[in-house]
Amino acid sequence: MNVKDYLELPYNIIIQPIQDESGKYFYARVLELDGCQSTGESFDEAYQSIMEAMEGYIEAKLENGYEVPRPQKLDDYSGKFNLRIPKSLHQELAIKAKEEGVSLNQYALYKLSH
Repeated sequence: MNVKDYLELPYNIIIQPIQDESGKYFYARVLELDGCQSTGESFDEAYQSIMEAMEGYIEAKLENGYEVPRPQKLDDYSGKFNLRIPKSLHQELAIKAKEEGVSLNQYALYKLSH
């Protein structure tokens, strides 16, 4: 595959508005490409900038014989994971779930999403 082929893959690009001591701008990064990031004064500028950064990132990886990570797909995730928590927290969550009249899984999902 060449650089153009990689750029056509559905990478996960995250663009966030930022306001800090340097002002207001948009920060962009590619989830799968560690360290591939850029900024822009507008959303569109950040998008164009991250696309240029991706091109340079992928080109450098290929020229130096490194593997280019592939995009992550929703199918890569089952929707399940195990989490170990203290017994006291488990008890607290179970009680609150019962008070709300929902399962512990539903209550935990609600808490994680807020």
